[in-house]
Amino acid sequence: MARSEGRGGVTSRAVRIPMDGVALEGDLAVPDGARGVVVFAHGSGSSRFSPRNRAVAGELQAAGFATLLVDLLTAEEERIEAATRHLRFDIALLAGRLETAAEWVARDPATRGLPLGYFGASTGAGAALVAAARRPAAVRAVVSRGGRPDLAGAALADVRAPTLLVVGGDDTAVIAMNRSAEARMRCVTRLEIVPGATHLFEESGTLEQVARLARDWFERHIAAGVPPTQPSAGAVS
Repeated sequence: MARSEGRGGVTSRAVRIPMDGVALEGDLAVPDGARGVVVFAHGSGSSRFSPRNRAVAGELQAAGFATLLVDLLTAEEERIEAATRHLRFDIALLAGRLETAAEWVARDPATRGLPLGYFGASTGAGAALVAAARRPAAVRAVVSRGGRPDLAGAALADVRAPTLLVVGGDDTAVIAMNRSAEARMRCVTRLEIVPGATHLFEESGTLEQVARLARDWFERHIAAGVPPTQPSAGAVS
């Protein structure tokens, strides 16, 4: 086990999560006295090594949250996907694997019993919302960064976890997709638009805003121990 020290001490290790005849690679980081765990769902063409998701994960770890960054496709699947592009929009497959990863952290001695949240980027946001809809009692909160929540389809109405949608102000098409998805949701939701940011939040200071927004959302809905909300007549912004 590799160990690295951050604020309060963070234990990090590489993990392999078996599922459906394959094993997925992940990186688990657990701060001392962790008060929740956030599982990351990466977007198409990305991986657990995404510098953007790692930056957000670092902010969450500093705030006392364990993080699992996991590749939802195997290395071989990624090679095939690069040519065929047939798996990146297989939301049912990705959501199922995300659920299995969440079940794994619920059993692992380092994270057992910690309340759970999902962080989804791009197409990973669709998978995170489907996974949250399937296990409403287990998922306390969801954050989407530049996400495609519309890919969750009919499952949007079944999500009970408070959901934060973060979109770049210059990512016009994705803003429209997020507004449409938010209107179909019946849980607590909030749409945050980061001015001057494009889809990847590469502009100075914009990713830091995403990280702070995610931290604050998880602190409110995971660390406070608030259970998933009950359905309501419409989304609450």
